[in-house]
Amino acid sequence: QVQLVESGGGLVQTGDSLRLSCAASGRTDISSKHIAWFRQAPGKEREAVSAVSRTGLSTYHADSVKGRFTISRDNAKNTVTLHMNSLKPEDTAVYYCATSSVSRLPDWVANWKRTSQYDSWGQGTQVTVSS
Repeated sequence: QVQLVESGGGLVQTGDSLRLSCAASGRTDISSKHIAWFRQAPGKEREAVSAVSRTGLSTYHADSVKGRFTISRDNAKNTVTLHMNSLKPEDTAVYYCATSSVSRLPDWVANWKRTSQYDSWGQGTQVTVSS
């Protein structure tokens, strides 16, 4: 079982940047997990934002954040970071990190946006972007 703790959220203005961190702990080796960031705004479904493969070599982003967000991981430190630039009010949400145990990379890549692919979740961190 992996325990995940997100941090770095806050209140910022349009155009600002934030860096969210996801710290993993537990008996499971995080380097065996693909990791994604999701977000959920009030009254909306949880949606995938960005993801990184277990090796860190492949990253994926939702169209809404392409060119603005980047994701990276440090398996030695058991952390994943979401760098968010040019923030917009529509980025306001609670952000969650999650790990996936899907073994075959192509299977995970094809479905990285699906919450069902992920088996461990953090408690979330609030990001609020004011206009």
